Amino acid sequence: MMSALAAEKNNAVQFAHNTLRAARKGDIATLLSPARVLRLLFDAFYILVELVIIWLFKPPAPPENFKPRGRIAVIGAGLTGVSSAAHAIAHGFDVVIYDQHESIGGIWANVNATSGLQLNSLLYRFHPGVLWSSMFPRRDAILSEIRRTWKEYHLEPRTHLNTRVTSVRRATPEEMDNVPEEDLDPCQQGHARWIVNDGADGVFDAVIVTIGTCGEPQWVKFPGMPDMEEIKARRVRSQEDARDSQESPTPDKDGSKTESEADAEERKHSQLGNKADAEDKQEEGEGDGETFAGTLLHSSELDDAQLAGKRVVVIGSGASGDKWVIPRNMIIDTLISAQPFGREMPLSFIWEKFITIWNYHGVEDLTPAHLGLFQGTPVVNDEFLDHVRAGRCKYIRGDTQGLTRDGVKVSVRGRSSKPGDEGKEEEFPADVIVLATGFKKPEIGFLPEDLFPETYERPNLYLQNFATEDWSVLMTNSSYMNAIAAISTSESVSIRIVRLNVLLSSSRHLDMRILLTFLMDEDARPSPKDMKLWVDVLRFVKRGARGGALGFFTYMELSACLLTRAHALCHTVLTEKPAAIWLLLFHIFRLDRLRWMFFIMQGWGVHPEPAEPGKEDAAKEGSAPISELGLVRDWVKAE
Repeated sequence: MMSALAAEKNNAVQFAHNTLRAARKGDIATLLSPARVLRLLFDAFYILVELVIIWLFKPPAPPENFKPRGRIAVIGAGLTGVSSAAHAIAHGFDVVIYDQHESIGGIWANVNATSGLQLNSLLYRFHPGVLWSSMFPRRDAILSEIRRTWKEYHLEPRTHLNTRVTSVRRATPEEMDNVPEEDLDPCQQGHARWIVNDGADGVFDAVIVTIGTCGEPQWVKFPGMPDMEEIKARRVRSQEDARDSQESPTPDKDGSKTESEADAEERKHSQLGNKADAEDKQEEGEGDGETFAGTLLHSSELDDAQLAGKRVVVIGSGASGDKWVIPRNMIIDTLISAQPFGREMPLSFIWEKFITIWNYHGVEDLTPAHLGLFQGTPVVNDEFLDHVRAGRCKYIRGDTQGLTRDGVKVSVRGRSSKPGDEGKEEEFPADVIVLATGFKKPEIGFLPEDLFPETYERPNLYLQNFATEDWSVLMTNSSYMNAIAAISTSESVSIRIVRLNVLLSSSRHLDMRILLTFLMDEDARPSPKDMKLWVDVLRFVKRGARGGALGFFTYMELSACLLTRAHALCHTVLTEKPAAIWLLLFHIFRLDRLRWMFFIMQGWGVHPEPAEPGKEDAAKEGSAPISELGLVRDWVKAE
């Protein structure tokens, strides 16, 4: 309740601040706009709706001492990792979280403060206890909710920061002492037990990989680009010059416009697509030997960037060319996401025509000529096209040839052309170049290779998240390629935090509770054969889909996937409401899972068990290291 009051107060303060700012500027239109008042009232109602969701579905934090039902290793302390761990511990499973960075938050801790959600935050409820104060929260608000969840569920002492996971291996029968060998075999309804790194944290019943799809910033090397040391040195000098300028301002005595103001009127931001050819040219050693003399930044480094009055060129509107830009409208985006089969359908042109009229009026030439709306990940944005229409920004379609001393050289192409086609070479002057080239995809080399046999590697996984060789390895947000999704980890408004993840926010809850169900109920577990069959059936249904059968998923498919494998536990929920098809097929084809229905769908009915007398210390310690004889403590052995 206190969080809700704080959120309401924050919205009221922000409303008052915006009102005073508009009054000082004499902006009568903003002051009299009824939309501002309606937005304030809607945000207040929005918070009340969230309170109802929290009351219904938020699991209570675990007691200080409880008897663990099992132990789970979570690799990655980002949003999904914290959410997964919070779910597990709330339902009686002990956890250990590993992260190679010095703080939690994942990709959200490494983007600009202005970065925020592309879609409505109601679709980004990464945990039932999350409380958003607005529909489109920004980075700091998101990080605040991650940290609050982390502390509330006692995850801080269970988190190992600055710890890189280098290996995850199966525990041998000898290391498991009296655990029957068949209990370690997924083909006999068992599952492997796992040891992380050197085994200092003991044996785990399951491993959840939550490293996401966005790792370190991707610096694409163009001809004419300085080396990384020089790029960093220039950025430091630019920041120092900015501080010196602020400390010693020069007044404008003659009343004319300042240099900054004059330059700002002429400033243009050029968006340059398709950098693939530039990479090839760099490898071949092409270029005229010039080196860019200005400032180079990655798009995740804009918080301290000094851009006022400067000519800024942004390279990259997508890794391979044009992208569709769709509006930030919850209804429209959800309807678009309901497109089945993850491919262009005979009537898909209707949506493309609608988006062109709704979003591209006045700038129709910016619509992709060779890319259907459902053939790639769209950008969700309400501002960019307005900037183009107003002349504040130019969108240049072409192939980046390289950097010159004073700007960027581009082979400019027309709308009907394709990447690599011949164009007209032009140079665009720039003081600052921003590389919007995304992030590197994290590697999963620490996992055993045999978990992902040929044709069943990512993203061809069971329920798109479970390794087909052993369901006890869950790739919650680390298996995706493309989707029209309401959120992303990944991969959000700046760069690709939101755009890359196929994950519907509530599916995080379902993935976790499905895993916990498998751990608690041997009869509910799928065999490797069953899991591969699920993937094969999806391949058949989606044959011909762009990017592969499981490379592109939509909400409609997440809702209908049970049709392809009647006994599969599929994930589909909007906020916390179960789909009718889910309930119907779940009951009809697998009556033995009926008792888990409310747990999987709503998280009800499974709570931590109090620690047994005399074992409070072991429960509190939360660790089961291997002894010198290779044996695991009795209190974590299989019953």
